[in-house]
Amino acid sequence: MEVVQEKNLAPFSWVGGRPTVATEEIIKAARGLLPDPGRSITSIAKMLGVSPGTLYNHIPDLRELRADAIPQQLEASER
Repeated sequence: MEVVQEKNLAPFSWVGGRPTVATEEIIKAARGLLPDPGRSITSIAKMLGVSPGTLYNHIPDLRELRADAIPQQLEASER
């Protein structure tokens, strides 16, 4: 009698660690809040229910978004 063993690949069907919590809506909301200099990265992340590292990982231009907001704030305060 021949025994046939099938490989069960279901447990290995996804690759790459933990699933992401950063949905498109969370990233959009974060991008909308980032230019506000009154909000820190940590407070934005906490408000959205993610870690600050998640924002840094999923928004590659995060530092530029923050840096661009500073000159705009200075111009507005000079008026």
